Amino acid sequence: MTLDTTAINQQMTHFDDHEAIWLFGYGSLIWKADFSFLERRPAHIIGWERRFWQGSHDHRGTPQAPGRVATLTESPGAVCHGMAYRIAQDVLGPLDVREKNGYLRVVTPLHFDDADQPESREGLVYLASEDNAAFLGPAPDTAIARQIAESHGPSGPNRDYLLNLAQALREMGHDDPHIFALERELLALPPLPA
Repeated sequence: MTLDTTAINQQMTHFDDHEAIWLFGYGSLIWKADFSFLERRPAHIIGWERRFWQGSHDHRGTPQAPGRVATLTESPGAVCHGMAYRIAQDVLGPLDVREKNGYLRVVTPLHFDDADQPESREGLVYLASEDNAAFLGPAPDTAIARQIAESHGPSGPNRDYLLNLAQALREMGHDDPHIFALERELLALPPLPA
């Protein structure tokens, strides 16, 4: 069931001649930067919305009971806020493994939120489109929250992923109606039996 995209991503050569590149994080990469980086800046991308429509068979769930994690869906004019990291080329290898469950590297313009004047750079983002084997797609918020509440994988409870992302966005001062609606639904659920 799991589509391992590691080899596909490692064939990408767009930034091969760059000493360092920018990477945009919109999910766990906002609050769990467990890789070395040269610089970190709040940023956004345009034309994409964050959605909990990607299955997680390897981090926040299992092949038998996948969790749900964030991906991006195209939405003209939408703004998705996150964190940009300037990284050395050798950091991509471990990130390709971390994001292997259906995510592909895509080149995108990044717009920095901490600059006095508009400032943009070309960078990478990992996204999982609807044609990957782990894509779960839309569902009612209550159903997504229930799946998140019940899922657990090698990286921990799925609920921690959602709650940490909501908290990180709140600390950055950004409203994300989808994420905050899922957070409300999750917190309203009765506790799971022990």
